[in-house]
Amino acid sequence: MKLFVGLGNPGPKYERNRHNIGFMALDRIASDHGFSPWKSKFQALISEGVLGGVKVLLLKPQTFMNLSGQSVGEAMRFYKLTPADVVVLHDELDLAPGKARMKHGGGHAGHNGLRSIHSHIGADYARVRLGIGHPGHKDAVAGYVLRDFPKADEGWLDDLMRGISDGAAELAKGDGGKFMNAVALRVAPPRSSTTKPKAEAKAENAARGETAPDTRSPLEKLMDKFK
Repeated sequence: MKLFVGLGNPGPKYERNRHNIGFMALDRIASDHGFSPWKSKFQALISEGVLGGVKVLLLKPQTFMNLSGQSVGEAMRFYKLTPADVVVLHDELDLAPGKARMKHGGGHAGHNGLRSIHSHIGADYARVRLGIGHPGHKDAVAGYVLRDFPKADEGWLDDLMRGISDGAAELAKGDGGKFMNAVALRVAPPRSSTTKPKAEAKAENAARGETAPDTRSPLEKLMDKFK
């Protein structure tokens, strides 16, 4: 069994905050993959389902961010899980908006949710770091993370959520590489190798001594002679 933990703050007031991107990711997984309705347990909202043949519990702590570890520890003890069974999805100031990275173990980098989880279960769990960008100065961080995503961010935010949902089964199976590939295909899809921009194709033709077919009408050709 895997425990996916999304970090955020409870209640409608915080729903679209940058700090709540972890909650948003779990909501998308639950919606796309037919998970059970959310219910209250372990000082959290939980939803159960199966991803890639693996039973998964989604958990959104309702304790507020700086006490998230209480809820995570309670759920782990109930299901007799280890930190290796836990994946935490959270906002990351040190990544550009729309970027995602996987990490296993390490410090909490001052993130209050991770700090709380560290204190309850240690550091040996996986994290999916979801980039929200940095406001530029540490004094502006608190206000920045507790503000809603602006409309200008909705495009990349939706792509990121879709990518996480696409790769959720690989995440449950512990294949971080395939999970990250699924995210990348949504966030930065490769350009088709069979379709090239007109200017690029024209330049390549010229280099080979080829010219594009003349599609002008006889009248247009005649008029061009008198220009």
